[in-house]
Amino acid sequence: MSDAGQNVYSHLEELRRRLIVSMVSWVVGFAICYNFSQQLFLFVAQPVRNALPEGSSLVFIHATEPFFTYLKLSAVAGLIVALPIILWQLWMFVAPALYPGEKRLAVPFVLFSCLCFGAGTYFGFTFVFPVVFTFLINFGVGAGDVEAMLSMGGYLSMATRLLMAFGLVFELPIVIFFLARLGIVDHVWLGHNRRYAFLLAFVVGAVLTPPDLFSQISIALPFIVLYEVGVLVARFFGKKKTAPNS
Repeated sequence: MSDAGQNVYSHLEELRRRLIVSMVSWVVGFAICYNFSQQLFLFVAQPVRNALPEGSSLVFIHATEPFFTYLKLSAVAGLIVALPIILWQLWMFVAPALYPGEKRLAVPFVLFSCLCFGAGTYFGFTFVFPVVFTFLINFGVGAGDVEAMLSMGGYLSMATRLLMAFGLVFELPIVIFFLARLGIVDHVWLGHNRRYAFLLAFVVGAVLTPPDLFSQISIALPFIVLYEVGVLVARFFGKKKTAPNS
């Protein structure tokens, strides 16, 4: 086998090993979270339960819905629990291609990535969920002689999509930081393309959230603010361009 073939094989083997470690950590996180799945669901469902009219509650439509709802919730929670390990495996896979000074960013990368994701989910769950579900439920019951009976599975699917959206949007400064460190973007390029980023913010908000204006803005505004934070990050921490030889 040629040197190029051996390098490709070694990279694939390294990738396989990192993926196995990540999957095992996810499975372990899933197993732990499944033991507390009912308590987790009560916690996650608190915003919609508070928004439901008095006498209404979450229901399940199919006999298997509670089981699969708890299963899905455990899988999502297990992924969040395993996120530091997964991010560490990702970093260790790309680390050989980085400069020695960049390799020292491993711990800050994992730490700040987890903090940003956690901040995004906290922001969405604490500040956006109560307003969104109160608005949507009040709109529904006020449209006619109807009663609010939300299903467990339907709520969890919507809540999961929103929480993941907020978590990923809050990762934007981290993504910009590493793109700037690698020299792929800089603060000048980001500033010139600001209007496209703002347009993308509202497109992302429209795609990832329910079709109401508040939900879309609740994604778009943090995206815009964090993009501006990313511009500052790229300005101060981006790869410095070397002056051409005279």
